Amino acid sequence: MSTIQKFKLGNQGLIVPNIGLGCMGMTQIAGMDIYGKADETEAIATIHRSLELGGNFLDTADLYGPLFNERLIAKAIKGNRNAYTIATKFGYEIDDNEQLTWQFNGKKEYVKKAVERSLKNLGTDYIDLYYLHRLDPNTPIEETVQAMSDLVKEGK
Repeated sequence: MSTIQKFKLGNQGLIVPNIGLGCMGMTQIAGMDIYGKADETEAIATIHRSLELGGNFLDTADLYGPLFNERLIAKAIKGNRNAYTIATKFGYEIDDNEQLTWQFNGKKEYVKKAVERSLKNLGTDYIDLYYLHRLDPNTPIEETVQAMSDLVKEGK
């Protein structure tokens, strides 16, 4: 078995492998079975096998499902959260009924709401890498980035 190389990402001390597991196809995407019907048991086994092989970086987004993918990740990592590096994304607005609106939202209030929902769905109190899926053309990028900076300061 070969060793997966790792590197330092950013200035927060995050060490990540140079390859990650994209989890998008493990559930529906935006309410559609684009890649065919997903098998939850197989998806969780894939995540566990990835870790066994040294791949602990999982990439997801609130859009995937919507929200189902983050919940799948929570099931897979339960009891072993610290072994994984989790990246998730926001930016497509999901309403209070968990429906995708297909609008972009980078407003400060929505960033906070989206991260809180992702934390709950992932079953964790922190996200290793949180980033904007799509730029909101109606919100100054400075507002979105400031909201994300505030989340870092809060330890989320």
